[in-house]
Amino acid sequence: MTDTPRTPPPTEAAHHERPFARDPRRWDRERARVLRSGQVPDSTCMAACEPVLVYERTRWGWLAWTVPSDGSTPEIPHQVGMLAPAATGMQRLALRWLTRRPAQRMALGRVPGSLRFSAAAVALISLLTGRYAASHGIPVDVVLPATLLTPLLAERLPDWLDARAVERVRVVEGDGPCRYLQRLATLHTSLVEAAADSDHCELRRSAEVGQHLLWDAAGLLQTRDTRAASVDLIARERLMFQLAHQVAQILNAPAEDGTAAANPVSAPGRPLGPYPPAAPPTTDPAPRYTPTPLQKGTFPMPQPGPSPAVPIPDVYFLFAHEPYYPAAAQEINTTVVAAASLLHPRVRQPDGARIHDRLTRGRRPGEIVPLSTLTHELDGGARWPEVGDWEAVTEDLLQLIGDRDCDALNLDLPDIARALVCAGPRSEVRAVDPKSGVHRVYRPADRVEVLGQVGRQLAWAEAGSPLWPGDGLVLPLNSAGNS
Repeated sequence: MTDTPRTPPPTEAAHHERPFARDPRRWDRERARVLRSGQVPDSTCMAACEPVLVYERTRWGWLAWTVPSDGSTPEIPHQVGMLAPAATGMQRLALRWLTRRPAQRMALGRVPGSLRFSAAAVALISLLTGRYAASHGIPVDVVLPATLLTPLLAERLPDWLDARAVERVRVVEGDGPCRYLQRLATLHTSLVEAAADSDHCELRRSAEVGQHLLWDAAGLLQTRDTRAASVDLIARERLMFQLAHQVAQILNAPAEDGTAAANPVSAPGRPLGPYPPAAPPTTDPAPRYTPTPLQKGTFPMPQPGPSPAVPIPDVYFLFAHEPYYPAAAQEINTTVVAAASLLHPRVRQPDGARIHDRLTRGRRPGEIVPLSTLTHELDGGARWPEVGDWEAVTEDLLQLIGDRDCDALNLDLPDIARALVCAGPRSEVRAVDPKSGVHRVYRPADRVEVLGQVGRQLAWAEAGSPLWPGDGLVLPLNSAGNS
């Protein structure tokens, strides 16, 4: 198989990024219906009010969206439900029951609680029926229990059916898990649609495997958080990308004799199946050492320019953080680690693996990439949610370094140098001398000089012993096509 693409094609990316992406008018109608009902939570009851969900059914399950009170369109579903692979008729019936429109309820005046309109209607009908039955000679001890129990059954029976139906599907809630499943579902929907429009056996098999991956991922997220299940989640996401890439190859294969090519390009010895490949064992780490902090001083020679857009393993990640003091009169305010440290299982995953993938693309061997450079490349930080939680990742890296589970170059950068590496590659830093009032502008060339100084310090610290990224690293995303 050729290298797996890092992102799906634009036509695939449209799936599930917003409610009813294929039918925007449907979302407008559903939102209008919810707004007319007056059930949208506002600032006065955000904590107490139950969100009203709009269900978008799919061939693999459903996405449940909330209706924001400000009229905006939600970006992350409130809930994602999964059907089991090869779902039975009863499971599909359970899906339709769980994704029905929420029942309308009526308040009971001063009595706390509420009652379904359907239960109130059943109560009225049972009362009239009971009165009619009693007038025709049916004993009261038969009519009265039936009259009282029928509305109670109408009120409680849907809750009992909900509890039974939810046992036949897997439901996941929470921004992190739902965002992850939303990303997988975007890829899987393209597999399902390709299989539905073709009788190609490989396309049908890819859709079946994708359903297994979604089902397994939902099971992991039901019992564990994204960090605890990071290794398994990354493996499933990688395999889903491979499936999407294989399907794209089949669909785009050149026609021969009026028919599409039948055999896609595939990796030898790697048959499709419901379970992802295991991560390979790691090698023994290099000897550790304690690097000397970079002292405050002048700026040296500049750093080389960028390289072609291919993944480079020997790249370093620089990030600034709140200062800490490991020894008297020693301040550490910036840290450099090997890019592979982002793959450590104690780092928030799969966020760390996705940042690593972004970090190692289009770099030169030995290049030091500041966090601010990634922010600049991600449209000034607007696209960070697509990649991962960089704050949680850097906090985990600091904890990893403090526990001596990976090597790092600890730096004591002067204020201007630290401000430059925290600014983007095209930004300027303006400083003023409080005594003389003289202004000075530090430009991108000065930032390059700071990175050059850090590079020389790193080369000295790594002499004979490269930075050790830690043990038990997960497989990089950018090696999925070659693993």
